[in-house]
Amino acid sequence: MTDATAVESRLSTTDPRVVRAIELVWREAELLDRKDYVAWNELFADDGLYIIPIDPETEDFANSLNMVYDDARMRQMRVTRMIEGYAIAAVDAARTARTVSRFVPESVSDDEVVLRSAQIIIAYKRGRHDIWAGDLVHRIRLSESGADRIVQKVVRLVDSEDAVPAAGFLL
Repeated sequence: MTDATAVESRLSTTDPRVVRAIELVWREAELLDRKDYVAWNELFADDGLYIIPIDPETEDFANSLNMVYDDARMRQMRVTRMIEGYAIAAVDAARTARTVSRFVPESVSDDEVVLRSAQIIIAYKRGRHDIWAGDLVHRIRLSESGADRIVQKVVRLVDSEDAVPAAGFLL
């Protein structure tokens, strides 16, 4: 067995740490579909980042063009716009149903899980359905108390290099 194979065999979706991370990602999806943006924001660590890059290959998010690059302050401002109804997108926001699946653990330790997955969002607004698809990477900080937090969420939309319409919801 090669070193890479040995590492892959240890990275299982049945590992209790990975299960906790998956459950947090599912909880996040449910909160977003309910438009409970305040509770969604509370899932993030204080130093957490929410990122939607344009370049599907970039890892240098701070020095790349992004659709979204939100730290705690920017996430809070975005949430405020979404819940106060001042943004036109928030007033007439689409109803969404999202599925997050195809979980693949990238790294697992007692302190952190990095988890890749795929997300499909069906958004319904004014008699029209839109489909949003993307690959996700969640970096989740595990806590002994069970209050696990998202340290980084990266949403790589499959059509990120094309013209992407404005969304009246969070991805």
